[in-house]
Amino acid sequence: MATLYVENVPDELYDALRERAKLHRRSITAEVLALLEVNIPTEKELRRRADLLRKLDRLSASVKRGPGEFPTAEEMIREDRSR
Repeated sequence: MATLYVENVPDELYDALRERAKLHRRSITAEVLALLEVNIPTEKELRRRADLLRKLDRLSASVKRGPGEFPTAEEMIREDRSR
């Protein structure tokens, strides 16, 4: 496993990171790793996302639409009032 050292972190950023770690009950190192995992996707994660998008596209294409246009909210309200 690689080791990463970061120098010259602005005090304001470090304080915000420390507060965020405290809020999540983690060490600063664990918080940085969690942030990196969320914001820097790996090749495996990018493939997983692409697969998910393909599945959603297939699902969207397979949904059968009803005949014609749907009435607007205004048209439905008028129809209800005329009953």
